[in-house]
Amino acid sequence: MREAPGPEESEPGCEAPCAGPCHAQRVLQTLNAYRRSGTLTDVVLRAGGRDFPCHRAALSAGSAYFRSLFAAGRPERVPAVVPMVPDAPGSGPAGAAAALAVVLDYVYGAGVRLRAEDEAAAVLALAERLGLAGLREACVRFLEGRLRAANSLALRRVAAAFSLTPLAERCGRVLRQAFAEVARHADFLELAPDEVAALLADPGLGVAREEAVFEAAMRWVRHDAPARRGQLRRLLEHVRLPLLAPAYFLEKVETDELLQACGECRPLLLEARACFILGREAGALRTRPRRFMDLAEVIVVIGGCDRKGLLKLPFADAYHPESQRWTPLPSLPGYTRSEFAACALRNDVYVSGGHINSHDVWTFSSHLHTWIKVASLHKGRWRHKMAVVQGQLFAVGGFDGLRRLRSVERYDPFSNTWAAAAPLPEAVSSAAVASCAGQLFVIGGAGQDGVNTDKVQCFDPKEDQWSLRSPAPFSQRCLEAVSLDDTIYVLGGLMSKIFTYDPGTDVWGEAAVLPSPVESCGVTVCDGKVHILGGRDDRGESTDKVFTFDPSSGQVEAQPSLQRCTSSHGCVTIVQNLDR
Repeated sequence: MREAPGPEESEPGCEAPCAGPCHAQRVLQTLNAYRRSGTLTDVVLRAGGRDFPCHRAALSAGSAYFRSLFAAGRPERVPAVVPMVPDAPGSGPAGAAAALAVVLDYVYGAGVRLRAEDEAAAVLALAERLGLAGLREACVRFLEGRLRAANSLALRRVAAAFSLTPLAERCGRVLRQAFAEVARHADFLELAPDEVAALLADPGLGVAREEAVFEAAMRWVRHDAPARRGQLRRLLEHVRLPLLAPAYFLEKVETDELLQACGECRPLLLEARACFILGREAGALRTRPRRFMDLAEVIVVIGGCDRKGLLKLPFADAYHPESQRWTPLPSLPGYTRSEFAACALRNDVYVSGGHINSHDVWTFSSHLHTWIKVASLHKGRWRHKMAVVQGQLFAVGGFDGLRRLRSVERYDPFSNTWAAAAPLPEAVSSAAVASCAGQLFVIGGAGQDGVNTDKVQCFDPKEDQWSLRSPAPFSQRCLEAVSLDDTIYVLGGLMSKIFTYDPGTDVWGEAAVLPSPVESCGVTVCDGKVHILGGRDDRGESTDKVFTFDPSSGQVEAQPSLQRCTSSHGCVTIVQNLDR
């Protein structure tokens, strides 16, 4: 009978204990000990003035680079000393030697020990060069784990140098979320102008107030004012000056010596002053809060009719598109009205008319969070519209229960008075009204004989005169219009399309097709998009559907529904403190 195998024997075809990974690990440990003691080494790697005796076979087994270098049959072509020039930017002699030491530990199976981000970047550069994918991944994991606001700019450079997309994206998120802290570090002051401009332009900067963005821009310029003052206008274009606190603007911005000496910056300062006086009527990018500010654009929806058009809804609500959160607001006093006019002026909401021959005008103070009755219209009206031009509110046309109206009234919020303006060339009700490029445009609507018109009536407030423009490519009533980036968007009237009008060229166009026709809807601009809320469908019923149109992409997208079906309601955008 054959005896059982001894401790150093094994059955044919059977693996002896510890003959697999354990054995390989012991071999690597022995080779590493030989490397450290210089035993049986046959090549020297040199970096940063230090020599590292190694084994060609071990290096070739771990790296395709060395395998190619130490190709069999050509030993005479391989030098006894191989210099390892560092690839990492800013890696000095000590850093190069330390990086090579980490690489050799990895190749010889001693693991990876990284201590700092600059060391990891130098090791990463060598790992890329030597084709060590596992070490490359270890370096990336280390850098991702060490990512902080203080080093986010440096690590973003590393990510760009080695095409590390996930790391670059994480750095970008940290940069945005902690921008105010990032801007205080020296790395920020060394950024190129293009990089600073791109950061300042980002709508997702995690700043509570715009003052932090302004101070970051000025800190970068002052770091080398003689060389950088020429970049001031370019950077200031991305600072949303109208969002600064007025007192801060007066004390810190207008008195700044660099800005006073920069003639190119004057238009930006004038724009901010105009916004402080006139409000956000221009709808310019610089008046929109950034995504994570304490302030945010919200859509205010007021009253309207229920699904069947019988009940007048008492509700007023604010909707924040980013969080998709609804916040109830105080109801409009005497709310039993519809087909009233609503408009935002200097961040307050104005509502006028709302039933036959109604003179009432109410304003919702966003500061006081309450409705206040203001001076009444001279002429009672409903099915009219309001729009703001040059800081004054215009009530245009409408119906008084007997006839369509030509009359136009102008409201001055400083004196709380209404005054007559030049009347419309043609009386209309349920028309689309929008201000654009300092003028007022009245589009379509129902004429005096009840027949819909395609006329475009344009009012110049400086001259107090009306003129006719190119007719619209439609004749409809129950229309809505908004202005965005010097273009007027018109929809409603149960039309299936969104039409555009360019006041500068007097040319009409088509922007998009709507999923379904609608009229008497709410339309407003928020976050650079046209929002379409509720309205009546082709069956005459109110809907709760919401869509957005993005002019930059030309796409219409469905959004979360309204809280209830409504039509003939008020719909405006204001800026609100989200902590309220």
